[in-house]
Amino acid sequence: MRTGGIDSSQIQAMIAQLHAAATRPAATPPAVQTEKVAEKPDFTNALKGALDAVQASQDKAEGLTKRFQMGDDSVNLSDVMISMQKASINFQATVQVRNKLVQAYHDIMNMQV
Repeated sequence: MRTGGIDSSQIQAMIAQLHAAATRPAATPPAVQTEKVAEKPDFTNALKGALDAVQASQDKAEGLTKRFQMGDDSVNLSDVMISMQKASINFQATVQVRNKLVQAYHDIMNMQV
C-alpha cells in the first residue's frame, strides 16, 4: 500500500529486519570504539557562546546604525531598526536568564541543610 509517497510495505519490512537483528545474539564482541567521544557541553562554554552571540548582534546593530548615520546608501532604515530590535530582544532574554540564575542561586543558598 502506498500512502503519501511512502511505501508502507517497505517500512514494515525494515521494522521486521530491525526486530530480527535485535533478537539475534551477537556472534562477535562489539568493536572497540577508537573515535574520540564527543565532549559533553560545558555550562561555561554554553553561557560564553550565548553572551558572545548577544555581543555580536549588538555590534552588528551598532555598525549598521553608524553606516546609516554616515549616509551609506546600501543600508536601509528598516534594516537598522530590525537589527536594533533583535539586539534588544537578545539582551532582554539574557537579562531574564541572569535573573533566573540569581534567583536559583538565592533559593539554593536559603535551603536548610
